[in-house]
Amino acid sequence: MVFDGILLSILVGYLRKGSLKGFAYLSFKAGWIFPLLLLIEIGIFTFQSSYAWLGTLSAPLFMLIYIVGLIFLWLNRKMNIGIMLLFIGVLLNFIVMAINGGRMPVSLEAANILDPAYAESIKNGLYGKHAVLTDSTAFGFLGDIIPITNPYPKDQVISIGDIIMNIGIFIFIQRVMVKSKHPEDLIKSPAPQKGI
Repeated sequence: MVFDGILLSILVGYLRKGSLKGFAYLSFKAGWIFPLLLLIEIGIFTFQSSYAWLGTLSAPLFMLIYIVGLIFLWLNRKMNIGIMLLFIGVLLNFIVMAINGGRMPVSLEAANILDPAYAESIKNGLYGKHAVLTDSTAFGFLGDIIPITNPYPKDQVISIGDIIMNIGIFIFIQRVMVKSKHPEDLIKSPAPQKGI
């Protein structure tokens, strides 16, 4: 749902007469961390079914990705209130996963809106990042328990953390896109003339 949130935020930013050029002026601390984590996560998702050792290590690797990601967000928390909300959302997801063996608990009842093959895959342990939510699941209310269906274009099951993350992403992108003045504008705009 994070990618959906990014696309929606950009669309709203354009509708508010915003611009993407503000992103060119962002300066993240340790900015190399995010693309590296994204590549690692894509690699795990792609190859965990092909290599047994990677599937076995996927849970601790995801936990490591979350920890490094949280450090990155914390370092940049003062940049924009949206970053702090994003940090809180990621932290909530991390807590429920860490307490439950590195897997995100998923409610099978909520997952009924999805392809039945998805629920079967979770039951059989084929999704390295997810596990079935049961009565013994700790902090199950933080798991993927919220079904989203029509009129939303894509059926999904999300967590409270996901919602907070998307609110943070939305605020962050709006503030970057709809700033009244970016450095480029300040350079182009003539300085106001003082009266004599």
